[in-house]
Amino acid sequence: MIIALLGGLGLFLYGMKMMGDGLENAAGSRLKFILEKVTSSPLKAVLVGAFVTMLIQSSSATTVMVVGFVNSGLLNLVQAAGIIMGANIGTTVTAFLVSLHVDAIIPVFLFSGSILMLFSKAKKRKDVASIALGFGIMMLGMSLMSDAMYPLRDSKMFRELIVSLGNQWYLGLLVGLGITLIIQSSSATTGILVALTNTGSITIQIAFPIILGANIGTCITAILSAITANKTAKKAAVIHLLFNMIGALIFLPLGGLLISIVMRIAPESVKYQISFIHLFFNLSNTLILLPFRHLLITMANKIVGDEVRVDTEILDRRLLQTPTIAEGQVVLETVKLAELAKKNVHLATEAFLTGDLTHEDEIAKNEERINEVTEIITNFLVELSATEINIEEFRRIGNTYHVINDIERVGDHAENILELAVEKKKKEADLTPEGAEELRTIFAETENAMNIAIGCYKENDKNYAMKIEEVERKIDALQKEFRQSHIRRLQQGRFKALSSILFLDVISNLERVGDHAKNMADVVSGIQERD
Repeated sequence: MIIALLGGLGLFLYGMKMMGDGLENAAGSRLKFILEKVTSSPLKAVLVGAFVTMLIQSSSATTVMVVGFVNSGLLNLVQAAGIIMGANIGTTVTAFLVSLHVDAIIPVFLFSGSILMLFSKAKKRKDVASIALGFGIMMLGMSLMSDAMYPLRDSKMFRELIVSLGNQWYLGLLVGLGITLIIQSSSATTGILVALTNTGSITIQIAFPIILGANIGTCITAILSAITANKTAKKAAVIHLLFNMIGALIFLPLGGLLISIVMRIAPESVKYQISFIHLFFNLSNTLILLPFRHLLITMANKIVGDEVRVDTEILDRRLLQTPTIAEGQVVLETVKLAELAKKNVHLATEAFLTGDLTHEDEIAKNEERINEVTEIITNFLVELSATEINIEEFRRIGNTYHVINDIERVGDHAENILELAVEKKKKEADLTPEGAEELRTIFAETENAMNIAIGCYKENDKNYAMKIEEVERKIDALQKEFRQSHIRRLQQGRFKALSSILFLDVISNLERVGDHAKNMADVVSGIQERD
C-alpha cells in the first residue's frame, strides 16, 4: 500500500509540474512581463498572484519568485503581500482538478498528449501536449493514490485514528503541516486528502484542520529560499507565514460556518467539499487580511528587524524556477542597461558641445555599472540556458548575448566622447556654430537609432526593427556630409587642427553608436551581420 501510495504521489507531482510547464509556455508573453501589471493597486497584485499560480500550478514557486523579486528590489513588500495572498487563491484550482471524476477518460488524455508530444513540431501543439499529458499523469497518480488508500476502509486502527483527528483539531492541523513540510506542496497534501475520501472515513470536519495545516506548511519553501536573501526578502517570506497562521487562527473557530456552506453546495461529495472549503478559506482570508497588509508588514519588520542598506541584487537566481518570467526579467534588465548606455552618450556629447564636465563622474560611474551588469546578465543567461525553456525563448537568450555586447560597446564610445570633451576643454579647442549644429543633428539621429533598437528589442517587434535601416543610412550620409563641410571650414582657417581632429573623432564615435544600434535591431529582425 505504501509503495503504491508513493508511486501515485510521484506521478501526481510530476504530472502537476508537466502541466504547469505547459501552461507557463502557452501563456508566453502574457506571463513574461506580468510584473509590470503589479502597481500600487492591491487588487491587481492579488489577481497577478492568483493568475501566475494557476498557470505554474505551485503557490510555493510563486512565493519563491516573489522573494526573488523583492531581493532584486523589483517589488516592495506591499506589492509582495498582495501577490502572496493571490497565490494562495490560485493554488485552490488544483484541488478542483483532482476532485473531478475523470478516471474513465484519463487514457484519452495520456494517449492524445503522447501523440501530440511525439509527432508535433509546432510549439503551440507541444504546449497543448504538455498540458494534456501532464493532466493525465497527474490524474493517474491521483487514481493510484485513491486505489492504494481503499483497503484502509476496512482497517479498524485507521478508523480510530481518523476519529481521534476529528475530536482533536490540533492533531489534524499538525498532520497537514507535517505532510506539507515533507513534500513541500500543499496541492499534493490536498491530493492525498482527496484520495483518502475513498476510504469512506474522511469527512469535511476532519479534513478542514488538515487543509489549514497544509496552508501553513507550504510556507517552508519560501522561508528556506529566503535564508540567503536580504532582510526585505526575508520579510516577504515571513508575511506569507503570518498570513496563513493568522488565517488558521481566525477560521478554526469559524470552521463550522464554512463547513455548513460547502455542505449545502456539495452535500453528496466530500471531494468537492474539500475543494470548496479550500477556496472559500483562502478567498475569505484574503478579503479579511488584505486591508491589514500594512499591519502584516509591520509585524514582519518587528520579527526580521531593520534592513542594513545594501545594493539590491538584480536577476535573483530564484527567478530561474519560472524560466519564462526569468527571461522576461532579463529583457527588462537589458533594456535598462541600454537606456543607461544611451544616457551616457547623451551626457558625453553635451559635455563636448558645452564644455561642461560636471557629469564626468556620473558618466564614469554609469560605465562601471554597465560593465558590472553586463557580466551579471551574461552569467544569468548561462544558467537560464540550462533550464527547461522553449526554443523561441532559447533563441532570444542567444540574441541577448549579442545585444548586451553591443550595449557595452555603446558605453565604450560614450567614454571615448567624454575623453574627447576633456581634451577639448583642456586644450581650449573651439567649435564653430556650424560644427556644433552638425554635431547636434547627427547625435539626434544616433539617439533615434538607439530608441528604435531598444524599443524593438523589448517588444521583439521585427517590423519596428526594420525602421532602423533608413536611420542608419541617414547617419552614414550625415557623417560623410559633415566630414566634407568640416574639411572646407578647416581649409578656410576658421579653427585649429586640433578642433578638427576632435570633431571628426566625435562624429565617428556617434556613427559607430549608430552601427551598434543597428546590430541590436538586426538581432530582432533576424539580419545578424556582425561587424
